[in-house]
Amino acid sequence: MSAFRRWLLTGLLVIVPGVITAWVLNWIVSTLDQTLQILPGDWQPDKLIGVHIPGFGVVLTLLILLLVGGLASNFAGRKLVQWGDSLVSRIPVVRSIYSSVKQVSDTLFSESGNAFRTAVLVQWPREGVWTVAFVTGAPTGEVAAYLRDEFVSVYVPTTPNPTGGYFVMMRKSDCIELDMSIDAALKYIVSMGVVTPPDPIAHESKQ
Repeated sequence: MSAFRRWLLTGLLVIVPGVITAWVLNWIVSTLDQTLQILPGDWQPDKLIGVHIPGFGVVLTLLILLLVGGLASNFAGRKLVQWGDSLVSRIPVVRSIYSSVKQVSDTLFSESGNAFRTAVLVQWPREGVWTVAFVTGAPTGEVAAYLRDEFVSVYVPTTPNPTGGYFVMMRKSDCIELDMSIDAALKYIVSMGVVTPPDPIAHESKQ
């Protein structure tokens, strides 16, 4: 029975990562393949080739992103984007959703943004209990006026799903900045502490 349990656990350790990875990739490819619906019926790859080959939507999505990015990078493109933003900002309800999503995307994907660039160690949800979190910025405006000390905005993700979490403002002195990368911190959180990040001191000594 002991050998049976060991073989079963070993099989799970080998199979589960591959199955989950394949499932996630299949979901991403299937979702991006929906972009093929914007093409005319006669241009659909399935009709041109005569057989369904998954992944053409990924290529089309990349081409669209490159095309839009190239057009929006010049002067005329920037003006067109600004005109579109101003148009959307005049539509009730839509402007609230669009502006919120745009602010988040600008912060996350902008090269000059600092969101999720630093992993910190904080006491959460009470003193004496520690967890890994991410600095997303600093309070500004009216909120900063009420906070007398130096505070930072912190996102505390949940485990094993880091897309859910809590937004809190903490004193900068209460946050311990970590040397681990964002990828290492996310792996640490998703794995519930099983996948530990490398020791920076040991890593430096090897170099």
